[in-house]
Amino acid sequence: MRRRSITFGILAALALGHMVWPALRAQEKSAPIRFAFGGNVSEIPAEFLDYLVFLPVGIDDSQPSLFELDSTASASSMDPTRAAELGLGDLDNPVLLLPGVEFRLSKLPTSAREHFGAQIGRAYQGTLGNDFLGSVVAEIDYGRQTVRLYDPGSYKYSGAGTSIPLTFSRGMPLIHAKIDLPGQKAREGEFAIGTALDAAILVSEQFAETHHLFSAHMKTIQSSDPQINNGENIALGRAKGFQIGPYQVESAIVAFSPGGQAGGADKNFAGTIGAGLLRRFTVIFDYAHKQVIFAPNTYFAEYEEEDKSGLTIIAKGPRLKTFEVLAVQASTPAAEAGIQKGDIIAGIDDEPAADLTLTSVRSLFRQIGHRYKLLIERNGQTLQISMQMRRLL
Repeated sequence: MRRRSITFGILAALALGHMVWPALRAQEKSAPIRFAFGGNVSEIPAEFLDYLVFLPVGIDDSQPSLFELDSTASASSMDPTRAAELGLGDLDNPVLLLPGVEFRLSKLPTSAREHFGAQIGRAYQGTLGNDFLGSVVAEIDYGRQTVRLYDPGSYKYSGAGTSIPLTFSRGMPLIHAKIDLPGQKAREGEFAIGTALDAAILVSEQFAETHHLFSAHMKTIQSSDPQINNGENIALGRAKGFQIGPYQVESAIVAFSPGGQAGGADKNFAGTIGAGLLRRFTVIFDYAHKQVIFAPNTYFAEYEEEDKSGLTIIAKGPRLKTFEVLAVQASTPAAEAGIQKGDIIAGIDDEPAADLTLTSVRSLFRQIGHRYKLLIERNGQTLQISMQMRRLL
């Protein structure tokens, strides 16, 4: 899908940052965030991977790593393997360097994300959490795929978007939103904003049970998402509408998960708004003023396409180029074609797996009406299988 690599421009920007910051470190050190040259804004050369956001971060004087921006993570952290690769020690009082921005921490914990590579299709290196987001104003322009950081002390919004009041629960930012399902009156609740979730809307089990959402006369299909309960089955449906402030998103895909979520047993916690819906906006996180600003972009009215294969796929092996079938849903094109759990997709339409990414494979299987020729490896044998896409939801 839409993907940007780390280019020379990113490395050059970070190199400039390393030249600028030694002088700044000689100045007063109390502020957790400092902008280069006494400024108050910086545009960060971010990478977007299926609308998940990654920012280049150097630790002290190390080479940059790509940290995922995660608005549901209470604190920033780093992968221990990546820290060892860079020769970093205990990470006490580290300075995180982004192009034009310095972020100071008392400590950067190390924490491994065992399934991250398989789920996302890229190696995990670190997370920027709400300790970081709480120190800046962060503008994520999903349409242009850019990120800007502002000094909260001087920030004032002047665009055409709408400010939505922001609260917090269990370290997560929450906004009030309304979900309207077929055959059911609209329900309102507090939804977390999850920049690191690729799904559009994830409804909590407690909220669904409290409001009898499964009694609605709506079509659902069985599916699975490796990011949700490690790929256990979930139900997918389409909302008539999902409303944030004055903005009504039509026909968004809603996931109903039987497993526990971050909101726990809080009956007021309705679920999570993920990147699959946030992508329709420029989203500005302004924790200092207790608001999130939404401004629709060119994707706002775009129809959300579901997976049309019935496959759940993860990435394994060197460079995460082994695409393994984690699950096959019944009565879907994949099941009808004879694909089985554990199969390896070695090629699609004469394009070898080495030339694909997990993101591009998932994107292909959201295409309407296409018939794919798949090269499948199973128990030491290579099979050629044809699979015809069709709408499932």
